[in-house]
Amino acid sequence: MGHKGDDAGQHGVAYTPDGGIDAFLSGLWEQNPVFMQVLGMCPTLAITNTVQNAIVMGLATLFVLVCSNAMVSMVRKLVPKQVRIATFILLIATAVTVVDYLVKALSVPMYRALGPFIPLIVANCIILGRAEAFAAKNPVIPSAMDGLGVGAGFTFALACIGAIRETLGAGTFLGHPLFGNHFQPWILFQLPPGGFFALAMWLAGLNAWRRYQERPRELAEAA
Repeated sequence: MGHKGDDAGQHGVAYTPDGGIDAFLSGLWEQNPVFMQVLGMCPTLAITNTVQNAIVMGLATLFVLVCSNAMVSMVRKLVPKQVRIATFILLIATAVTVVDYLVKALSVPMYRALGPFIPLIVANCIILGRAEAFAAKNPVIPSAMDGLGVGAGFTFALACIGAIRETLGAGTFLGHPLFGNHFQPWILFQLPPGGFFALAMWLAGLNAWRRYQERPRELAEAA
């Protein structure tokens, strides 16, 4: 881990001369917005009924994170503190508008499937949180890398949840059938409550894995 700069971000995330690799890796896993911080629950639970929807939503959020972090970093020393948050929201809304038009231009069915959740990215606490905690205190490249890492972590988490919901709820993966004609789908996983169950399954599994990883160290300390 590289040394911290004078204006390093919060939560112990430092930028380094290697182009912000530490910031990327931290956002990808250590500060994963879904599995570690349990943030952005609205899209996480609403649109992960299929893997495709989950990936597209994650990539749209990733685009907004990278663009907004970079823009916030560029103007961080020019914006008065009194209008800092309003300026950040304006920059985020600009990136959201761009990605909204991109998704609509590339795939109208996907745009309709995601519904209002693409415009609602502007209200996602992950976006403003990274702008305030990291981009407002770091140079452009590390800030963009932080957005890339957090966005990739968010996309990965949504895809994991979507994989469970689509596999158990429809018997498919990315629209391809996985089981025979005798498979009875668990419709619950295609309904909104299924998002809670899938998320709980992943969180329980990850918590058990972390406890397993920490067990040798605890035994060594006890000895």
